[in-house]
Amino acid sequence: MPPRVAALRTDLGKAGLDGFLVPRADVHQGEYVPDCDARLAFISGFTGSAGLAVIGSDTAALCVDSRYTLQAPAQTDTAIFEIVDTTTTQPGDWIAQNFAKGAVIGFDPWLHTPGMIEALEKTSAKAGITLKPVTNLVDAIWLDRPAPPDGPIEVLGANRTGRSTADKLADLRETLAKENADAVVFTLPESICWLFNIRGQDVPHNPFVLGFAIVRREGIPKLFVSADKLRAEHRQALSGHAELCDKANFEVELAALAGEGGTVWFDPATAPLQVKTLLSEGGATLMEARDPVLLPKAKKNTVELEGMREAQRRDAIAMAKFLAWFDRVAPTGTLTEIDIVKQLEAFRRQDPNLVEISFETISGSGPNGAIVHYRVSNKTNRTLQPGELMLVDSGGQYLSGTTDITRTMATGSVTPEQQDHFTRVLKGMIAISRARFPRGTTGAQLDILARQYLWQVGLTYNHGTGHGVGAYLSVHEGPAGIAPRYTVALEEGMVLSNEPGFYREGEYGIRLENLIAIRQSEVGDGKYLEFETLTLTPIDRRLIAIELLDKDEREWLNAYHASVYETIATALNEDDRQWLKAATAPL
Repeated sequence: MPPRVAALRTDLGKAGLDGFLVPRADVHQGEYVPDCDARLAFISGFTGSAGLAVIGSDTAALCVDSRYTLQAPAQTDTAIFEIVDTTTTQPGDWIAQNFAKGAVIGFDPWLHTPGMIEALEKTSAKAGITLKPVTNLVDAIWLDRPAPPDGPIEVLGANRTGRSTADKLADLRETLAKENADAVVFTLPESICWLFNIRGQDVPHNPFVLGFAIVRREGIPKLFVSADKLRAEHRQALSGHAELCDKANFEVELAALAGEGGTVWFDPATAPLQVKTLLSEGGATLMEARDPVLLPKAKKNTVELEGMREAQRRDAIAMAKFLAWFDRVAPTGTLTEIDIVKQLEAFRRQDPNLVEISFETISGSGPNGAIVHYRVSNKTNRTLQPGELMLVDSGGQYLSGTTDITRTMATGSVTPEQQDHFTRVLKGMIAISRARFPRGTTGAQLDILARQYLWQVGLTYNHGTGHGVGAYLSVHEGPAGIAPRYTVALEEGMVLSNEPGFYREGEYGIRLENLIAIRQSEVGDGKYLEFETLTLTPIDRRLIAIELLDKDEREWLNAYHASVYETIATALNEDDRQWLKAATAPL
């Protein structure tokens, strides 16, 4: 990385800047970015899903949250970059402390949201530091930058999505009328893919088409994608629903929209700052509010929910094969983390409905399991030793839906401490699974249910308990989840993860994750909601301190395991079926 940082610093002087911001995000603010937009990895080596580099002429920082405080220094040249934990020091504070009064720091306005820049300006302005929108300096030095993605577009039928594009657009126009907005601008790929019932292959692990959309209250929406993707069959399938336009024309069309002088809705939490600038300077009245597609998308219809159940069933078969194989081979002490990833993905690919894994598999043995978002590489790959805990977090994108599951497995004798911590995590997962709550309840209110048993002994985990999951879309979607930051009311049809954990740095990690769907409870006269557990994979009984489970918890786990066996046993060969029978035996 030193030559790249040196080249950037040379261009800082030429541009009259004292520093430059390099975010992880691309123009679409997605968790995954195509190779051509992986600027943070290019300049720093860090490949996590969130982060910001601040590079000055003689100082630099890589700002990451608590998930990546172990990964960041392992991937980054710490002689160049100071690793800053944003849970204790915000990027703006670091900038104020490390740049002189009068400094000018550049940023690409297509890669930062208005909220991001406003937060940085609050502290930097007090220190006399200016943030200035400029052309991207990383792009200027990235001479071998990969080409943009050119994967095909697929238009889905209502038999897979449950609702037609026409119906979704009709609902959206009703929302625009209700909110007195003349148009809405979309920049999030998952919103666009859901609204127009399209999928693509533009980013790893997510079936996204990267693009933009402008939907007016009246008239045909404009959908902006790469010209290379546009085919006659796409135009025919979307005829009457969208005018297909080249993505390169989005900025011009945005300016034209602004010139109409109407009220334009955009999401300041996800849209680039440049969208706001073009609209405001062009004469539009701005309506800054949450993307109006996020909530309808999160509330899956019956077809989507059935597809998610089908995806979980298919995934459960692959997981059972994997766990049976793991139990046979792990005690030999020959498995590496990469071996485990390859074998798990091979089992998933036996299913013809698998499109892709839903994220890069987390395969953490022993101490690597304590790195929350650990990604194994040839450099970090280690051999799993008998007696160590093994944490595997993985998922699949199936034609019918998306999966995400974490299991922690024993490979030999386990300590009482490991059993205690595992069981407290399990109790938290069960507490969420069994929760019944009134309508209007948020994930922030439920989060304590998962943490309470760890809190009792002074322990916790530094990540959310659950996130939203898309229906053959992003494995991480908003606006609802289970964590203090999720203040959106939980509603029927939402699919969330349920994944408490515990991490002993340098020793082991424990996480258990099932997907759950929100449904109306049979009690409470329709005023209460509860969860349906979708995931169908055994939980390692060897790691459970049975005496810590109460009667209701034991009954829940026994019923869960009985359901697992009943659903998938017949799809396994005899050896794996016998393994499953033992793994799901009642406590």
